[in-house]
Amino acid sequence: MVIKVFLASSSGSTAIKKKQQDVVGFLEALKVDYTELDIACNEDNRMWMRQNVPEEKKPANGIPLPPQIFNEDSYCGDYDTFFDAKEDNSVFAFLGLPPPPGSKEALQADKKLILQNGTHSEENADNSEVPVEEHNGHAHGEEEEQERAADEEEGEGVEADDDATQVETAGDEEEEEAVEETDEAQEEDEEQEEEAE
Repeated sequence: MVIKVFLASSSGSTAIKKKQQDVVGFLEALKVDYTELDIACNEDNRMWMRQNVPEEKKPANGIPLPPQIFNEDSYCGDYDTFFDAKEDNSVFAFLGLPPPPGSKEALQADKKLILQNGTHSEENADNSEVPVEEHNGHAHGEEEEQERAADEEEGEGVEADDDATQVETAGDEEEEEAVEETDEAQEEDEEQEEEAE
């Protein structure tokens, strides 16, 4: 699968030059194999690009501007769609290529696959990273036993919580009584001082 990037080597537009450099630079950074096809010097490239960009993707004037990106003969998109894919970390999906293992896109695809299927991804199809206990189901049985024990402890914990709440409430009442006694003592002291004066 060859990625084809249609460029104009002698474009007078700085915006087009910048977009072309952005696409090429990003593909090089990702180490994606691609071929640059110049539409300024080669009429066949220009005609092929214009004929193979889908009608709904062509601008109002009907002439698509570079850069245009293809995977073999399949149209991927122009700069704007490439930029959106870059922002979403989905450039390999945009290009129709499998993401390299360990990349953000591969991890995102892995998460989506797990969410859709509720199982491990194809990377674990050979069971290379899954612990041996999980292969024969022992790990899941142990987890269930631990969950049951935790649930039973929680039930006992509720009773202990109730006892603790009662103790706290009793403590609060004692504290309020002590504050009231302190307030009364202060009032008595103040009255005695006034009488002494």
